[in-house]
Amino acid sequence: MSYAVIKTGGKQYKVKSGEIIKIEKLQDSKVDSKIEFNEILAYGDDKTIEVGTPNVKGAKVEADLIKNSKNRTILIFKKRRRHNSRRKNGHRQEYSMIRINKIFSKDGKILSEAEKISKPSKTSKKDEVNEVASK
Repeated sequence: MSYAVIKTGGKQYKVKSGEIIKIEKLQDSKVDSKIEFNEILAYGDDKTIEVGTPNVKGAKVEADLIKNSKNRTILIFKKRRRHNSRRKNGHRQEYSMIRINKIFSKDGKILSEAEKISKPSKTSKKDEVNEVASK
């Protein structure tokens, strides 16, 4: 199974094709759009690895943007004892959820590709119940 180490949002992620990951929010990106990561630090499989200095030129990773959202609220509570001083604050970090589709090597060859996801058919629960009952 091939993997790649990409850099985005000041962080590094080890990704495989077909994997869904949360990354720092990508600005100006629309849902269901294609994203291309060109900052590839390394890629390889079980037997070989290609490491960049610092990046591998020509290598890239393609992904689909699934959604942009916010994480759960993290509470920040500060208290100074015996001073009747306290402060409560909250923070919700924004993120983008992406699905890795293809990993390309430095010469443009596809190392690994994710399987296509078929969208579920629009059948209602009643249809499913009737189908099971008829069997």
